[in-house]
Amino acid sequence: MLSFTACKETETVDPLVIPQQYDGAAYATNVTTATAVTQQYTNLVNETKKARTAGTKIDAQTLINLFTTGTPSLKSITTPYYVGKIEGTNGWIAKMAKAGGNTFDPNVRTGSGGLYGGHVFDENGFGLVEAFENAMYGATLYNYAVQLATAENPTPATADQLVALFGASPAFPNSNNAKYPTPDRLLALYAARRDKNDGTGIYTKLRDAFIRYQAALKGGSRYTADRNAAFAEIKQYWEKAMAATAINYLHTTISTLSSTTLTDAQKGSALHAYNEAVSFLHGWRTLPLQHKKITDAQIDELLTLMNVPASGTPTSYLFLTDPVNQLPKLTQAIAKLKDIYGFSTQEIEDFKKNWINEQGR
Repeated sequence: MLSFTACKETETVDPLVIPQQYDGAAYATNVTTATAVTQQYTNLVNETKKARTAGTKIDAQTLINLFTTGTPSLKSITTPYYVGKIEGTNGWIAKMAKAGGNTFDPNVRTGSGGLYGGHVFDENGFGLVEAFENAMYGATLYNYAVQLATAENPTPATADQLVALFGASPAFPNSNNAKYPTPDRLLALYAARRDKNDGTGIYTKLRDAFIRYQAALKGGSRYTADRNAAFAEIKQYWEKAMAATAINYLHTTISTLSSTTLTDAQKGSALHAYNEAVSFLHGWRTLPLQHKKITDAQIDELLTLMNVPASGTPTSYLFLTDPVNQLPKLTQAIAKLKDIYGFSTQEIEDFKKNWINEQGR
């Protein structure tokens, strides 16, 4: 008896075709929810910034409403850890309400905190606006981006939402210059500032990864491996943009506070820069390890080194009152970030600059 065995042909998948530019044809339609989220975030941050005007009180209930309303609400897409930092009897909202309209003195601190040198701090010199603005880039916007990308069956619309949450647009201008119809904002703006525009920078790498990610999603399930690889690059450089910016602000703090004669405005600006770095890092705490390079243990080590232990009382004011002994800690923090992310010595030096301004682009 003759027997026949059927041969199943193996499907040949053509290599993914990667276009030169990001396709923005359906972008406006696809990013409605992401745009609402970033607007709600902006509204919350702008409300906290009102405390930068002398004598202005901040209403806690207004902040609560901005944080908890919306579909989705900011609270619902923020890491539970950071929700706990924002809410509660001694959370950032309560501290902001206490500080608004008052004055902070790094030498004679009170229990309320307040305005100093144009910026708002709690009684220990911890930056309150920064606790919302910079930390929520990671704890909220990046966290939401990861949730969308790892949901079942992501689509090309997912790529558009991630671009919007990052703060870029299909044009990817690598600049916030008003001459562009859609200038960069949010973390995309910081990534552009760290990018020398030589084809190898963080912003450029992110743009290219987004283009590959969108192309893979358009290609469907045949290109799942390409999609996953592109998303891994997006996460890598998104996080590096955060770390590079934290380093930039640490450079600024060290440079300013190394001077011997400073005005309150200069001191306030330096303490603000330091708190920018602190909050950028703090926002990545408890994000799932599979979606970030830095570990929570490394974040805790850095926060402790920078006088803001994750579960303790900050002593941020010491950078103003005892800079000789405190500033070396920030130099150590830069070195640790260099090692964690594998930045070169030249990159660490380059991160001192705002390359949009340097290059006039």
